[in-house]
Amino acid sequence: MDTGSRLTVRAYHVDDVSYGGQNEITVDGTMTICRETAQELCDQEPLIRDIQIRIIRTDEHRQHTNTVMDVIPLSTKVLGRVGEGITHTLTGVYVILTGIDESGRQVCNFGASDGILEEKIAWGQAGTPLKSDILISFDVVLMENTWADRSGPEAIHRACDRFCQIFREQMKRFNGYKCTEKHVFQETYEQGRKDVVIVKEVSGQGAVYDTRLFGTEPGGFEGGHSVIDMGCMPIIVTPNEFRDGIMHAMD
Repeated sequence: MDTGSRLTVRAYHVDDVSYGGQNEITVDGTMTICRETAQELCDQEPLIRDIQIRIIRTDEHRQHTNTVMDVIPLSTKVLGRVGEGITHTLTGVYVILTGIDESGRQVCNFGASDGILEEKIAWGQAGTPLKSDILISFDVVLMENTWADRSGPEAIHRACDRFCQIFREQMKRFNGYKCTEKHVFQETYEQGRKDVVIVKEVSGQGAVYDTRLFGTEPGGFEGGHSVIDMGCMPIIVTPNEFRDGIMHAMD
């Protein structure tokens, strides 16, 4: 039997999210969000006109949402690259990325996901939050008419990724013995037995329908490569790469 990559995921549950003077996550499950960070991130992206960062609690799902461009778990590599080594991740909280342009045009709205938030998320599915999870809304307004060019949506994802990275850097220093859950995934390959290959088609049609792979962080934007730039050719990823967040949806 041949062994492939080994991935260890340590989860830390977040019980409380509140506004504060700085962005901070503690190993004991307390998180603070600094809303003023939105302006700093906005100033770094010329195509972005405004960013609003808000906490959406479990009893606040009956509210309007702009296009849900991504639901992002807060995960970070502590050891190794995506798909191997050690990953720290948060449970109980997700970042939800939404966006429009100045004219009110919904950005990357392939699935018509604008509307009442409670009705637009498939709660409790793979890659989606539970209804009991706290959401951090990262809502962006783009410069008018920049939604149809790749540079517009990429600016939104890049700004949100910088926001997430603030917490990732703190999570890297979490004490491994204080995790609330621990999961170990060991890939194995047996000679003489057929391997199962799953073919997954991802967006790579242009402008606002794209997918990035092989980012530096799990589910991250930075360091990733567009499938369009890679010619939309088939790419092999391992089970551990996939479960660790090798893919970042852009639509």
